[in-house]
Amino acid sequence: MTDRPAAAVAVPRTAPFARMALPLAGALMLALAALPARAQDDALIVTHGVSTFGVDDLTYPADFPHFSYVNPDAPRGGEMSFSWSSNGGTFDSMHPYTNQGTPAVLASIFFESMLEGPLDSIGESYCLLCETMAFPEDRSYVIFTLREGARFSDGTPVTARDVQFSYEILRDEGLPSFRANIPLTIAGAEVLDERRIRFDFNPDSQIRGRIEAAGGLPVFSEASHIASGLPFADSRLTPLIGSGPYVLREVDPGRSTVFLRDADYWGWDLPMNQGRYNFDRIRVEYYADAIAAFEGFTAGNYLFRQENSSQNWANSYTFPRLTDGIVIREEIPQGLLAPGQSFVFNLRREKFQDPRVREAIALMFNFEWTNQTLFYGLYSPIDSFWENTDLEATGILSGPELAVLEPFRDRLPEEVFTEEPFATPASDPERNFDRRQARRATALLEEAGWTPGSDGLLRNAAGQTLSVEFLNAGALFDRIINPYVENLRAIGIDARLTRVDGAQIEQRQRSADFDILTDFFQTGYEPGTSLRQLFGSIGADESLFNVAGLADPVIDELLEVVIRAETREEMEIATRALDRVLRSYRLRVPQWFNQNAWVAYYNHYRYPEPLPPYGIGFLDFWWVDPAAEQALRDQGVL
Repeated sequence: MTDRPAAAVAVPRTAPFARMALPLAGALMLALAALPARAQDDALIVTHGVSTFGVDDLTYPADFPHFSYVNPDAPRGGEMSFSWSSNGGTFDSMHPYTNQGTPAVLASIFFESMLEGPLDSIGESYCLLCETMAFPEDRSYVIFTLREGARFSDGTPVTARDVQFSYEILRDEGLPSFRANIPLTIAGAEVLDERRIRFDFNPDSQIRGRIEAAGGLPVFSEASHIASGLPFADSRLTPLIGSGPYVLREVDPGRSTVFLRDADYWGWDLPMNQGRYNFDRIRVEYYADAIAAFEGFTAGNYLFRQENSSQNWANSYTFPRLTDGIVIREEIPQGLLAPGQSFVFNLRREKFQDPRVREAIALMFNFEWTNQTLFYGLYSPIDSFWENTDLEATGILSGPELAVLEPFRDRLPEEVFTEEPFATPASDPERNFDRRQARRATALLEEAGWTPGSDGLLRNAAGQTLSVEFLNAGALFDRIINPYVENLRAIGIDARLTRVDGAQIEQRQRSADFDILTDFFQTGYEPGTSLRQLFGSIGADESLFNVAGLADPVIDELLEVVIRAETREEMEIATRALDRVLRSYRLRVPQWFNQNAWVAYYNHYRYPEPLPPYGIGFLDFWWVDPAAEQALRDQGVL
């Protein structure tokens, strides 16, 4: 593990129930299909796209030629290659919708959904597998009409039955959080004919995001599932068949995967796909640790790197191929929502039940010293769950935000109403151990019933020590955790760092067998039903997303206030209120984020300028310059 999140390899941005999905898109065509008799009398909105709060504010009309941020004339060919070393750099599955096994990066690259959102707008979704969608004003249901030419990679048509099968199997046999949350929004699905499917929504669910919830589900070939002979929950290295532009070419478990651009992909002529998916091959090389991965890049074993180590970025990019211009090093500005990287407490453990204990532990992490000494001052701190956006709570609670939280006053900490949103106080950047913070932490622990024993370790009334284990799978992160452990031990906490491999950390996280580990809170620009997966009580004991195991009735109710917001203004106010309350719970020790993407790549990759605001899209719309590629070959680089 490094000091930043692993390279952003096209994980889903807004799809409510997706996991590790490569964004795929379909053309935007406006055509009215025949509707079932029971729907003909309804005043239906028939459209190519939908936004969170309507259909009149879409960026792209039905007849647009391509996304504004792509180069529609980009050449196709060549290979994009990058590395993966997160959690020990291993995998043993190509099936990302189950708890069994560790899925490969891009294990969902094969699957498309009804809808997809572009990278230059928030809250907009456009028809991909569907030709149109039709729904009444109250969005109580939606009818998707599939594109006539949509096919799976084996040449068979994508049918409404496949869509229904995918929804039902995710609902019944998918990841626990899917099983818990899908029924809260979608009441059922009915096949109307081969190309039309109707999703009915739970009348108690929020209106906002209903259509996107159904339209964001991945679609699998039912026939491929039957042919596998395996239960859906079983891990497998032969993926289910999807309809996307890439298929699996090679898989070497724990070492590499290669995805091949499908020349017979059904959607190449769609306007939405112009200038996109330009590489003939995408290759992912796996490394046991980040040090070996960096060495692999300098040697040319892979050719694109999104750097996530400040130490590397500051000190290691001096190798000959960079100074010779063979490799390009760039900082690409981003105004992105911080990924929420944090040390996360396992709230299922009794010792972490008292928020004073959690705050005391948080106080002993010295971000300022860490940033100055270890990160070369390159990072910014995180306080909010919506850091770097206008959804972040600020100032003393007042106005409409106060109105949201007033009904919960008796069940919330008083500080929510009297103080600014909680943020860990800044520490002394000149020394790791901040005595002022230590005094405050010790006082909080004493208030919580933890007092020093004869050996100097803090003990509770039962004589148990306050033992805290940090779980980590990467050598480079040791330099960050070890000083933190020293600070905690200095105030009597029996802290330690335990190094495990990627498979172990995955298994222990899934079984909630940890005290503290590093994870992310990917909250989104228009938070909706996915909040239940991150912070909701339902499925908290076994959720892959609610890592902290937060299960609190007040939070559950506040989540619904956000989810059910009917206007953008209501959503923003409710989200700030939720942010304020979540921060008061001290369920994590926030780490840091970078406002720039640090990238290095061999000088044959190109990208359009300007880049869109919500992603650099290196797998989506970059391309290989054939002349530059040949020049590298002539130099013996490739």
